[in-house]
Amino acid sequence: MSKVKNILFIMADQLRWDYLSCYGHPHLKTPNIDDLAKKGVMFESAYVQAPVCGPSRASYYTGRTVFSHGSTWNQVPLPIGELTIGDYLRKSGIRTGVVGKTHMRPDTEGMNRLGISKNTEIGLIVSEPGFDPYERDDGLHPNNNIKNSEKKLSYNEWLNKLGYEGDNPWDSWANSAEGEKGEILSGWRLRNSNKPARIPEKHSETAFMTNRAMEFIEESNDKPWFLHLSYIKPHWPYMAPAPYHNMFSSNQFYPVHRIDSEKEINHPVYKAFMENSISKTFSRDEVRDTVLAGYMGLIKQIDDNLGRLFKFLEASKRMQDTMIVFTSDHGDYHGDHWLGEKELFHEQIVRVPMIIYDPSSSANNNRGVKEKRFIEAIDLLPTFLDAVESTESKHRLEGQSLMPILRGEKILNWKESVFSEIDYSFNEARKILNLGASDARAYMIRNNQWKYIYYKGFPPQLFDLKNDPDEFKDLGQSKDYSKIIEEMKELLLQRITDRKNRVAASDEFVLKERDYTKEDGIMIGVW
Repeated sequence: MSKVKNILFIMADQLRWDYLSCYGHPHLKTPNIDDLAKKGVMFESAYVQAPVCGPSRASYYTGRTVFSHGSTWNQVPLPIGELTIGDYLRKSGIRTGVVGKTHMRPDTEGMNRLGISKNTEIGLIVSEPGFDPYERDDGLHPNNNIKNSEKKLSYNEWLNKLGYEGDNPWDSWANSAEGEKGEILSGWRLRNSNKPARIPEKHSETAFMTNRAMEFIEESNDKPWFLHLSYIKPHWPYMAPAPYHNMFSSNQFYPVHRIDSEKEINHPVYKAFMENSISKTFSRDEVRDTVLAGYMGLIKQIDDNLGRLFKFLEASKRMQDTMIVFTSDHGDYHGDHWLGEKELFHEQIVRVPMIIYDPSSSANNNRGVKEKRFIEAIDLLPTFLDAVESTESKHRLEGQSLMPILRGEKILNWKESVFSEIDYSFNEARKILNLGASDARAYMIRNNQWKYIYYKGFPPQLFDLKNDPDEFKDLGQSKDYSKIIEEMKELLLQRITDRKNRVAASDEFVLKERDYTKEDGIMIGVW
C-alpha cells in the first residue's frame, strides 16, 4: 500500500513505558506489542504534555499543549471551540469513533450558551469530544448516583444480560473480588489488588472493549475509519480476572526506585506531594507488592487481547491499510521517589511507550527501528493528517508530524527538548501548600542532559540526567548551577511563547498578500 486508509489509535491508561518486554521489562512478556514494534517504529523518548489523564488526553486529541487548549485537569472540560482528531479527519470523509475511555467532560456551559443540546447530532459530537461515541466507557464509579443518573454504561447492561446482578456490575463484579465467606471485596481497596475479579476473563472490560473494537471495524465495511481504542486498564482499580491476578510475584517486580536522601530534598512542592495521603500509602512495601501483581496482570491481559485484535486485522487484510499506534497517557509511581499515582515530572510518569506501525511501502526500510529522538503526544495529530494526506490547515497544531521519521527520511532539524505542564490545583498538595485556585502550576522542559521544572511561586528543580539518570539529586537551588538554570529557564520561555494561541485565523490567511486600497478602499499611509 502507498497510502494509509485507516488508523487504529490504541491507548492504555496509566501504563508506564518500562512495563513492556520490548522496552526492557525482564519478566512481563508482551509478545503481541513487541511484534507490533518489530513491524513499525518504537520510540524510546516519547513524552506526554501533562502527567495526569484528562489534560494529557486532551493534548493527544487536539495537538495542543495544556494551557493552550485549557483542559488543565480531569474535571476541567475541553472548551467548545477546540478542534479534535474527529473534527479534522471527518472533513476527509473518515468515520471517527471511540471505544473505551476519553476522560473528557463536555463543556455544558458553552453548549448551553450556544443553545446546543447533547441530544442532537452536533451536540453529541461536540460533547464527546469530536468522536462518534461507539462504545464510550470511562467506568462508572460507585459514588455515582446510579438510579437517578442519565449516565448509562452499555458494559453494565451487557453484564446484567449475562446474569451479573446489580445497578453497577462494573464496580461490584468486574472491579471486585470475593471473600472466603462470599463477601464482596472492593477493588478500590488496594489490599485486594492481587485477588481475582468476580468475573471470568472473557467477560472483563478489556475483553469486551476488544470485541467492540472489532465490531466497529467490521461495521465500517470498506469505508475509511479512525478508531480510538482506549483501554481503562491498567489504571486503578487494579483488579484483574483470573488467571492474570497472580501471574507475577514480588521477585518479578522492579525494585522500588527511591533513596532515603530524597526525603531531605528541600523543595516545598515535592515535599507536599510526598506528604499527601496517596504517596504515604504507596510508599509502604506491602501496598506496592500487592498492587504490582494486579497492575502487571492487567498489562499482560491487554497484550493477549491485542493479539486477538491483530489476528482479526490480519485475517480481514486490514493490516495492509491500517496505521496502528500504541501508547499511554502517562505512567504510575508505585512508590518510586516516595510518591503514588502521578502528577509530577519524573521519567516514570511523563515518559510513555510509543509504537507506530505504518503499513505503506514507504516505511518498509524503517521497520523494527528503535528511535531515540524526542517526540511528544502532540505530534500524533499532525502525523494522522499527513498519513491520510489531509489538506486541513495545521495552524492550530503545536506538534510535528512523525511521518518523515516513520519513513526514514532525512531530517535536518528536529526538536531537541520536550515539554510538559500541570495544574495541580485539584491535588491534595495544593491544600498542604495553602495555594489559590490559579497558583498551583508547574512546567517542565527536558533535553538530553537536563530536566528543569519551574514552579509558580517556588524555587525550580533541576536534574542532571547524564550524571543522575535516577533523578535523585535536585540541583535547582544550587548556586553552582545558576548558569544552567538560567539557560533552561530561557528554553522553557521560548517553548511557552511558541504556543499557537491564534486559532481563528490560519497561517495562510496571515501570510496572504493584500492590497487594501484595491480590496476595500481603505488607504493606510497614502499621501
